[in-house]
Amino acid sequence: MRSLGTPPNAWLVDAHNADLTRPPLPPRPISLKADTKTLRVDLAKAAMLVIDMQNDFCHPDGWLAHIGVDVTPARAPIGPLQGLLPVLRGLDVPILWINWGNRPDLLNISAGLRHVYNSSGDGVGLGDPLPKNGAPVLQKDSWAAAVVDELEQLPQDIKVDKYRMSGFWDTPLDSILRNLGRTTLFFGGVNADQCVMATLQDANFLGYDCILVSDCTATTSPEYCWQATVYNVNQCFGFVTHSHAILDAVK
Repeated sequence: MRSLGTPPNAWLVDAHNADLTRPPLPPRPISLKADTKTLRVDLAKAAMLVIDMQNDFCHPDGWLAHIGVDVTPARAPIGPLQGLLPVLRGLDVPILWINWGNRPDLLNISAGLRHVYNSSGDGVGLGDPLPKNGAPVLQKDSWAAAVVDELEQLPQDIKVDKYRMSGFWDTPLDSILRNLGRTTLFFGGVNADQCVMATLQDANFLGYDCILVSDCTATTSPEYCWQATVYNVNQCFGFVTHSHAILDAVK
């Protein structure tokens, strides 16, 4: 019989039979220390979501830097992600890159969302060329929307374009995760209090188990925004851990 679909959400079929039992992947449990509890996590049901580690948010020539934001904090997750992602790949934990990647015509972007990026209407907003290199802001396949060079994306990694702060809104992310049988999600990227938090909250609302990896996450917002994010994740939406805790758990 041949496999039809993406394991573990796959059938076994031939000309006369269809096996719909969907056998699970072999479990790979670990014990992981988080801020509030020790967690028992099955890596066979886990995925890592890296959100918005893109030039427009993290590079000194990107959009945030152009409008006067110090992007130094947004670059802080690069080192921890460089250490964590290869280990997770080696354990067959999928890496999903969830990035802004707008249509050139912006037909699915509302006026309210465009206002966030160009409140005066005469600045450099979504789709407009950056003064330093002409790359259109957060446009799919542009330099501005690309992941920073320091973070390697491998062919087996999964890329999902998003168009709102939440990576689940109007994207195939939920369908992809369900086909992969991944119900425990690790979160990293920027900004912690905006796109990371919005995606994590939606994941929680959809029934996923959510774990924020604190050193793989950052924000260019004030410190109190970071503190509120960590508090709210621990209080309402999941758990907070550190990449070293994951690395220690998988040794």
